[in-house]
Amino acid sequence: MIEGKQRLFHLGLGTVGVMLFVAGAVFLAVPQAEGAPPTSKPLLIFYPEKTFENGTARYYEYKAEDGITIKYFILKSSDGVIRAAFDACDVCWREGKGYSQKGDFMVCRNCGQRFASVRVNEVKGGCNPAPLAREIKAGNVVIKVSDLLEGKRYFSFDRKG
Repeated sequence: MIEGKQRLFHLGLGTVGVMLFVAGAVFLAVPQAEGAPPTSKPLLIFYPEKTFENGTARYYEYKAEDGITIKYFILKSSDGVIRAAFDACDVCWREGKGYSQKGDFMVCRNCGQRFASVRVNEVKGGCNPAPLAREIKAGNVVIKVSDLLEGKRYFSFDRKG
């Protein structure tokens, strides 16, 4: 009789473990390959911290449920901090051109203004890249989807009109 109860106990523990694993998979995104379309709508997006070691800005897109594509970039600045920003600003966003990287500067593709990498995610307003909140946890850059959705206003218009 005791053996049967132990078996039931272990079966119950196993079932709870599987349920917790599945729940975690539903609520958290797994790291995705660059450029790969998301398989589901996660609450968090993870990028391995080592991806940004060389200081090169990496550009990403997130497609919101209403079809709006939000563009952003992540880079490791010259002071060693990993920074993130929307690929848009408060001034030139309507042009939809974003930024390119020239050495240690992000350059507006519309007006040509240059911004030192150490200013990204620190200075906002004007033509500065609009800051995007990010955290570094367990070797990953973590971005909340809710923070990404805050940038929809930079990408939710008809450029043809």
